[in-house]
Amino acid sequence: MKGYLVLIGVVFCSYLGAQENNIKIIDSLYKEDQFYAGVTYNLLGNNPTDLKQNGFSLGFHAGFIKDMPINKDRNIAIGVGLGYSANSFNQNLLIVKDDIGNINYSIIDENNVSFSRNKFSQHLIEIPIEYRWRTSNPIDYNFWRIYTGFKMGYVFASTTKFKGDLGSFKYTNIEDFNKFQYGLTVSLGYNTWNLYLYYALNPIFSSDANINGETIDMNAIKIGLMFYVL
Repeated sequence: MKGYLVLIGVVFCSYLGAQENNIKIIDSLYKEDQFYAGVTYNLLGNNPTDLKQNGFSLGFHAGFIKDMPINKDRNIAIGVGLGYSANSFNQNLLIVKDDIGNINYSIIDENNVSFSRNKFSQHLIEIPIEYRWRTSNPIDYNFWRIYTGFKMGYVFASTTKFKGDLGSFKYTNIEDFNKFQYGLTVSLGYNTWNLYLYYALNPIFSSDANINGETIDMNAIKIGLMFYVL
């Protein structure tokens, strides 16, 4: 009989300990969405006359954001992070070096010149800063979110590629790309699926890049999906 009482006591104490642990978990200072990954379709805005995109221009994005709740319910937070972004833009802007190494820009006349590839690509280190609102709580991992913010990026590598009637050529890290790029972001959705938008506030190219004296003021617009995990 005493053995049974001891066994019941051990089970009961274990149960109380488990409940206490559960309470600690529920009451813990939880955070959300500290890792992100996404894919976007990349557009060009403020295009020069006759510039057109062709093919499918993709972007891939990933990184870590430090989630810092600022209210008691922890459903409002500030996020600051570090990430990586790779982007390509397929279009009909010809970027070519002359005999003395100067970069020249022109719009390809597709009626006279055919090509199978013409694009520029960029790789960036980014710092996202977000204001985060969500309907989360300590035990529910499915919730609505709206994250708005600002993203700064540094272009550490870039390439331009052309293949067509004029030959095949590739250039790396041309100086006319703006090294620092920045823009506004918004991400909204429920659970796994979140729509994402980035709108650049400065041009892709510096003021030194021009077509017949017209500066190339086009900026990047990225639309796609963003995924978050703890």
